[in-house]
Amino acid sequence: MQQRTIQQPINLEGIGLHSGNPVHLRFSPAPIDYGIQFLRSDVAQAKPIPAIYHAVTDTMMSSNLTNELGQRIGTVEHLMSAIAALQIDNLQIEVSAPEIPIMDGSAIEFVQVLQQAGIAEQTSAKRYIQVLQPIEVRVEDKVAGFRPYNGFVLDFQIDFNHPAFNGSHQKFKLDFNEGNFIEHIAKARTFGFLKDIEYLKSNNLGLGGSMQNAIVLDDSGVLNPEGLRFDDEFVRHKVLDAIGDLYLAGHQILGEFYAYKSGHALNNKLLQALFSDENNYKVVTKNDNVN
Repeated sequence: MQQRTIQQPINLEGIGLHSGNPVHLRFSPAPIDYGIQFLRSDVAQAKPIPAIYHAVTDTMMSSNLTNELGQRIGTVEHLMSAIAALQIDNLQIEVSAPEIPIMDGSAIEFVQVLQQAGIAEQTSAKRYIQVLQPIEVRVEDKVAGFRPYNGFVLDFQIDFNHPAFNGSHQKFKLDFNEGNFIEHIAKARTFGFLKDIEYLKSNNLGLGGSMQNAIVLDDSGVLNPEGLRFDDEFVRHKVLDAIGDLYLAGHQILGEFYAYKSGHALNNKLLQALFSDENNYKVVTKNDNVN
């Protein structure tokens, strides 16, 4: 496996979840070892904002990155999930606002536009983060962890006491690859409760949120007229979020990820714990003898 970028620049527009304003994205090819970097096109003297776990400065409702100048880009996880699925290593993303557009609340439109740009293989080997020993983080009853595994598997469980959350539909396990992601995960939308959305909008947040870009629930069920895309769409979306959050490791993980009620904050805490000790991991290529 070689490093990857896109073949040609491509643009995409959508609405910011919190601002409700139009957001313009421009994706451009990037050189070997560039990584994934955002650049605020609306900011004078903008500097790149790297898509890396230690640049995460806020995990309230989403994963948000800040560079050394305080330039910020928010709600990166759905786009990062799509980039991970297409195994893109190097990409520049110009953004005309402080947040990535919400699109339809899933990752599918990001996948489609990047596929339209075309995927280009580069001349340097792709690198992976291989988990060497079990590591786990907990906050109250929430859990996230890694185990050694020659591949990338995600095993996620949520626990919502709500009529819309069938008990048998609150677990999902994914053997991560591009095909499985597109078939089982990419179209799963974010979700929220009507009472929370009303509170956010009263505080000038979530102004772009609607049933066009989220599953909305009241006390008894799903309000969206079209219903769910999958019976277990809620937990599938949590897997989507986790894939994006974990790609902030800088390279794809080789290991088993498991989680119970985890979210952006705990996912990031797990990456911090992983990289806090060099005995926990090593950087490898597929040419190495990966055990």
